[in-house]
Amino acid sequence: MPSIRSDETHDPKRTSWVVSARGHAEFPVQNLPFGMFSPPDEAPRPGVAIGDEIIELQALIAAGLARDVPGDLRDVFATPALRKSLRTQMSHLLSNSRYRDTAEPYLHHAADCILHLPATIGDYTDFYVGIHHAMNVGKLFRPDAPLLPNYKHVPIGYHGRASSIRPSGVPVVRPNGQTKAPDAEAPVFVPVKRLDFELELGVWIGQGNALGHPIAIADAPQNIAGFCLLNDWSARDVQAWEYQPLGPFLAKNFHTTISPWVVTPEALIPFRSPQPPRPEGDPHPLSYLWDESDQAAGGLNIELGVTLSTEAMRAQNLPAQVLSQSHARHMYWTVAQIVTHHASNGCDLTPGDLIGTGTLSGPTIDSCGSLLELSDGGKTPITLPSDETRTFLMDGDEVTLTAHASAKGFVSIGFGACVARILPAR
Repeated sequence: MPSIRSDETHDPKRTSWVVSARGHAEFPVQNLPFGMFSPPDEAPRPGVAIGDEIIELQALIAAGLARDVPGDLRDVFATPALRKSLRTQMSHLLSNSRYRDTAEPYLHHAADCILHLPATIGDYTDFYVGIHHAMNVGKLFRPDAPLLPNYKHVPIGYHGRASSIRPSGVPVVRPNGQTKAPDAEAPVFVPVKRLDFELELGVWIGQGNALGHPIAIADAPQNIAGFCLLNDWSARDVQAWEYQPLGPFLAKNFHTTISPWVVTPEALIPFRSPQPPRPEGDPHPLSYLWDESDQAAGGLNIELGVTLSTEAMRAQNLPAQVLSQSHARHMYWTVAQIVTHHASNGCDLTPGDLIGTGTLSGPTIDSCGSLLELSDGGKTPITLPSDETRTFLMDGDEVTLTAHASAKGFVSIGFGACVARILPAR
């Protein structure tokens, strides 16, 4: 694993001449995530989030304020040196007041802009590395053996659908699907009733590998371009009927929401942590999945959260209800391990591919990352401040995922919101 020492870009004393960045919960100058945005009535372009603003990258070249700025963020993903150089340049530019007068015209108010997917996503894979989620869901279907025998030996994943991934803010249309009640003689095709969210992190692939050339675990960090939040919406009633024998299909591919900013591995350096040790008696991973450096610093100190707001709550001006507070430490496998395993058979990963971690639930009920767990499979309704109850999502419900990285002695950074509202089926 390459050096993960912090540098001047992480200095907690560093401040920005962008006033809104000072003390910003998501995008202080220590963060500087990349994304694609459109100013009002203009074409998409790459930018960097700073406080409540976005600085336009390519325009800085003409002003002599930056170099090597690409027009497509996939070039940034594919070239770690370029990504690191750009972040360092932006840190210097945005923290040195001598550049303010020249650079300020290239700032745009984020609230006035449209945020897009950071890149065209060539492929999408969702893993299942949240062990508490796997245990909770397994208990619903296999109380005596919640985890299947392979879980602690191999990172489990499935190929999702890249075409239906959307950035935060795009509504989710309730899907129709084929379902079958346990006591019914035949299935029906109806709007799904057990619509659910999943609290996940997304991992953007960087330079990738050629077909037939696996990625060694020591090299996996060089193939990770950044992170985001990811909500892999799920139709649990469709899933229960269709998943055997081949696993997730239409229950998962109708919509996936991601936060639009790419938080770089460099921004997360202060928030790396040891991977939690495996419980006594768990099998040791096979050698291709094991690296001591990864175990020492492959974890992520990121707090995760989920809130829910209903139409009735918004009508009554009630704040969103916190449903869950979890943490990235609940990943049974590290990000490096899942990237390595994905490419271990020679599968080629390409710049802009996206990987989901799977639902990152914690060990307690208030840290569960899905309604399937929070409601015990629909048996225990959740009471909201509006006196409504929920077992699964209703039309008009709005779900927001959040993530914040923190560590003693450093400025906390966030991922921005990952939010979407449910629309009726068509």
